Amino acid sequence: MVLNQAKQFLHSWKEGVIEIGKTYLDGADYKKCAEEFLSTHYAFANDKVLFKPTFTKEVIFRNSQEQALSYFVKGEIEEDNGFALKPWEAIELVELNVLPENNFIIAMGALSFKPYDSDANTLVAFTFLLASYEGLLKIKAHHSSPIL
Repeated sequence: MVLNQAKQFLHSWKEGVIEIGKTYLDGADYKKCAEEFLSTHYAFANDKVLFKPTFTKEVIFRNSQEQALSYFVKGEIEEDNGFALKPWEAIELVELNVLPENNFIIAMGALSFKPYDSDANTLVAFTFLLASYEGLLKIKAHHSSPIL
């Protein structure tokens, strides 16, 4: 059951990232799309969140919704290029390990990101600490890094 919950959440997360990029390509309100994605998948409105995005060097952590939004769609932080605006054509779950712990699900694995304009996939390792808020799983802690 926990494995299925984690898989369902990750499917929704992957589709959300892809949708932000599609919205951007369509010339629609990609920022609003990203705000909805963050509200759906991250616990910023409910709790404190720890977020270490995949590609950061100067501002390593993005522990507020505004900083997370900047990472996904370009914003207040200068180094941000808009991770979700790449855009990604497909994101595939390569490996998933889950550990239920008290009121949390710890999900650790690897995702393969395929951009629209290239066949060169980016492999990323991730760890998500998922918590339930009103019956919906949301990320309370997120750490990801490229696998080189």
